[in-house]
Amino acid sequence: MSGLIGGLLRRHLEGLGGYELSALNRRRVEGVESFQADIADLNAIKSAFEGKDVVVHLAAFLGSADWEGHLAGNVIGAYNVYEAARLAGVKRVVFASSGATVSGIELESPYDAIRAGRYDDVPPDFPKVTHQTVRPKGIYGAAKVWGEALGRHFSDDYGLSVLCVRIGRVQESNRPSDAWERSVHLSHRDISQILQRCVDAPDDLLYDVFLATSNNRWGYRDLGHAREVLGYVPQDSAGDFA
Repeated sequence: MSGLIGGLLRRHLEGLGGYELSALNRRRVEGVESFQADIADLNAIKSAFEGKDVVVHLAAFLGSADWEGHLAGNVIGAYNVYEAARLAGVKRVVFASSGATVSGIELESPYDAIRAGRYDDVPPDFPKVTHQTVRPKGIYGAAKVWGEALGRHFSDDYGLSVLCVRIGRVQESNRPSDAWERSVHLSHRDISQILQRCVDAPDDLLYDVFLATSNNRWGYRDLGHAREVLGYVPQDSAGDFA
């Protein structure tokens, strides 16, 4: 909750009212029930899950090539979050996955042209990437695929609802700065909306994966599934900053 997206979601839910919030961080978060622990330590985090209905798992290690960091934060950490949720009887985990699970496709045409801003090289009817696509970029993207697959296991074997959101590029400035960011831009309002819709989704939605960007003119990630299942309608667009 001390991070950018966690802070955005907190303010969004507090503005709506009707949600009782708590935080699990390595540092204290003021104004809510706050637990301090590292998700790499299962025993240390268990108490944070007791009596909770939904967990929004936003913690992640973002380093590019540090395997030990990815192992602790994104592999072991993801397992510990799911396991702590299972042990505590949590109903749902909303897993913050990443567009890095599919962004390896940017090595191919026409997605490479979109990334570079060579829009004259992009056919008008190019196929968009769907929530069923897996093409991870880097260890981080592969670790997020692991988190999605692990969530499927916990859902199938234990009945834990797991909704995975492949988050686009969320900037503190809330605006894209280059061609790539214009394709994967996800505004503050839109990330807050889709996470809230996952929190509030029907209990019988036990597992799913959703791509999440704003309504970007050069977006190559298909938002149709999130719209159909969650009712997600992005309010913003990278084009607002053209």
